[in-house]
Amino acid sequence: MHKMNPQFRLILIVCFFILFLILFMISPACHSPGKDSLRTGDFQWETGQPVAAPVNTPGDSVYSIKDPSIVRYNDRYHLFCTIRGKERSHAVIYLSFADWGEAQKATQYLLPLHKGYYCAPQVFYFTPHKKWYMICQAADETWIPNYQPAFSTTGDITDPDSWTGLTPLFNGKPDNIKAWLDFWVICDETRAFLFFTSLDGKMWRSETDLENFPYGWSRPVIALEGDIFEASHTYKLRGQNKYLTVIEALDGYGWRYFKAYTAEGLDGVWQPLAADKEKAFASMKNVRQTAGLWTESISHGELVRAGYDEKLEVDTMDLTCVFQGVMDRDRHDKPYGAIPWRLGLLETDD
Repeated sequence: MHKMNPQFRLILIVCFFILFLILFMISPACHSPGKDSLRTGDFQWETGQPVAAPVNTPGDSVYSIKDPSIVRYNDRYHLFCTIRGKERSHAVIYLSFADWGEAQKATQYLLPLHKGYYCAPQVFYFTPHKKWYMICQAADETWIPNYQPAFSTTGDITDPDSWTGLTPLFNGKPDNIKAWLDFWVICDETRAFLFFTSLDGKMWRSETDLENFPYGWSRPVIALEGDIFEASHTYKLRGQNKYLTVIEALDGYGWRYFKAYTAEGLDGVWQPLAADKEKAFASMKNVRQTAGLWTESISHGELVRAGYDEKLEVDTMDLTCVFQGVMDRDRHDKPYGAIPWRLGLLETDD
């Protein structure tokens, strides 16, 4: 039998090794910065121009558009946001568009579901009820106490007039809570969990069985405590038995920025992933602005979900975040309600 020349065999081995390295380097697994960031906590983002700006409503001058909640359904984005104006302090609007290039020109519909204060919406489809739910914070003179977390429902997310009037989630304020805001619901196979913050470094958790949702909430407990502020948003990492919470903090690289924590379960212990000023989930240190400087804060952001149901799954290979931003010079010497927030889009920087 003819024997292969040793030198030729060595050349073949080297060539196969080089080919393997090339294929490895160009494989999708090596170009999934979102997935890798969720392992290491090293996030890099880029943002272009703002994707949505305030639009005056009939009889009111609107200062800001903020607190986005985004759903992708039937090949369209459905975006719900708080607006703050001169005449009406808080209300929620809805806009829909096929792609982000259309968002700036999309009609902004004021949702007529509540006459008073309501804001910071979260929208998802609750499969057991076959309904869309909006969770928000609201106030009404007939409620005791007047300010509470509340919900509204609809069978048609595309119809702004179809949402029901707001109903409180609780029968009253829990006795161990001094402040509560930015309410967020996420479900696993058997329970619904309500997370919220209290502006004092604490994130709280309450829960109820799926068959009792949206009622029957347990006495809240502290889920996370640290150098955190508000706007905690929690997601299931698709394909993993792991959850991600992003939560706003103050005075890092930028007036406001986001930290990230992970846990093995919604009632589990939250471990820091990108939870430091120097290693944040999103701040002015790791966000590159490709269309010129328009924000110096990364605030109240919502990840674009891979689905639209109550499990709130996100695609680890494709992280995108809608957030509110503003320049420092534009917020100075203004009351908080008059800050001209606009919405931007964070995309993973390859």
